Amino acid sequence: MTPMNSLDGIRVLDLSRVLAGPWCTQTLADLGADVIKIERPGSGDDTRSWGPPFLKDPQGHDTAEAAYYLGTNRNKRSVTCDIAQPAGQALIRELVAHCHVFVENFKVGDMARYGLDYASLKALNPRLVYCSITGFGQTGPYRERAGYDYAVQGMGGLMSVTGERDDLGGGPQKVGVAVADLFTGMYATVAVLAALRHAERTGEGQQIDMALLDTQVAMLANLGANYLVNGKAPGRAGNAHQNIVPYQVFEVAPAADGSKDHLILAVGNDGQFAKFCAVAGRPDLATDPRYAKNQDRVRNRAVLVPLLESLMATRGKAEWLAALEAAKVPCGAINNLAEVFADPQVQQRGMVTSWNHPVKEGLQLVASPMKLGATPVRTDLPPPLLGQHTADVLGGLLNYSDARMSELRTTGVI
Repeated sequence: MTPMNSLDGIRVLDLSRVLAGPWCTQTLADLGADVIKIERPGSGDDTRSWGPPFLKDPQGHDTAEAAYYLGTNRNKRSVTCDIAQPAGQALIRELVAHCHVFVENFKVGDMARYGLDYASLKALNPRLVYCSITGFGQTGPYRERAGYDYAVQGMGGLMSVTGERDDLGGGPQKVGVAVADLFTGMYATVAVLAALRHAERTGEGQQIDMALLDTQVAMLANLGANYLVNGKAPGRAGNAHQNIVPYQVFEVAPAADGSKDHLILAVGNDGQFAKFCAVAGRPDLATDPRYAKNQDRVRNRAVLVPLLESLMATRGKAEWLAALEAAKVPCGAINNLAEVFADPQVQQRGMVTSWNHPVKEGLQLVASPMKLGATPVRTDLPPPLLGQHTADVLGGLLNYSDARMSELRTTGVI
């Protein structure tokens, strides 16, 4: 018997696009929810065209599917609907009656203009969990601004603590992936699951107000707490940790081809520091009162780190990694993506899934990291064709006739 998924029986109407919303709904879909992705007729989700790279057909030509889209929309069904038309708005309202969750990331006020705001849809489905994702939330002086990940990384303080130290020539640096979007998508997932639990107990739905800026401020984590406790705004520390020493990248002896090489040393406690010192041939450093405890190592960072830099430069990366791993000292290589996907641990954990796509057999994409013993995640393709499931959903869920769907296609509603 095929195992059930955790969210079997939950249906999500997804009016979001690009990243934060689709990341939330992809996670819900991984867990088994039936996610109906509403896309604009003719163009679809913006990310379908955000390439190159695009998926190539058997002849080596670009298709209309960007890798970006493929990475954020697995396990969903695609339905086209023009919500700017009254008939499209009516169609959405009909679908809402059959759904448990509604996710949108339109600008504040847009949904009300279309009659698709929470108050309007709650009247049709009192149990509805309605999740709005915006840059700045439904309230506050910035509520009507468009909010994008890059700007929020800056406004939310992340770029002030990311990058090389200013005294070493550094400056503001964003993170390499859109973390404000991704964090917001994950927080939204948690909020939706909590609201579903509440609806299950009480029969009462609710609106969830998720904002990228709120999430980015929350994800300042220990650095935000540092500032609120001591009143000092932390600066950029490069690859070093603000609260732990040594916890950073070190240059080691050059690689075989003479190029620079590096590794990460992540000493998390005093015992690990003593083990590192033994491996490095300097056990005296672990008993030196300036360095014995982490708080002392942090205070004396400027003296200790240059000593460690000299030590690390005496051996190559492979030698250091072997010795440190044997001593149970946290460390690691700095891999490019080719090395990541070739890593035996990544492969054994099944972090790449292969699908038989209509234009590419054996298409490989990143898999969900969630590994549930009794209710495994789903592994269905992102919908390759725009509106691929429109007829299935409208016919199966709303009992639309072929004639009715033909009429909607003629008028551009679907």
